[in-house]
Amino acid sequence: MFVAVVGEFSHDDHKAAAHELFLQYGLKPVMGSVYESATIKENTLARLKRDIDRVTDFYDNVRFYQFPIDETFVVTSLTRKKWRRTLVQP
Repeated sequence: MFVAVVGEFSHDDHKAAAHELFLQYGLKPVMGSVYESATIKENTLARLKRDIDRVTDFYDNVRFYQFPIDETFVVTSLTRKKWRRTLVQP
């Protein structure tokens, strides 16, 4: 599955912790706070989301763009410490 991650962090220490997590999970930095991977598995991505939730606060925003999951494009976002998921069907 292809995954792209975009993060906006309120503190430099949150950004550094998220950067380390992204690298640890095999995502490659593309530019700024954008990371991507074409080989990450769905269960690994679920663990990454839980870990990201631990290192962020109310003012951080993180978006995951995932394709394909059951032939759909999925956008998952962490905003104000709440996860939201949007499914885009063809």
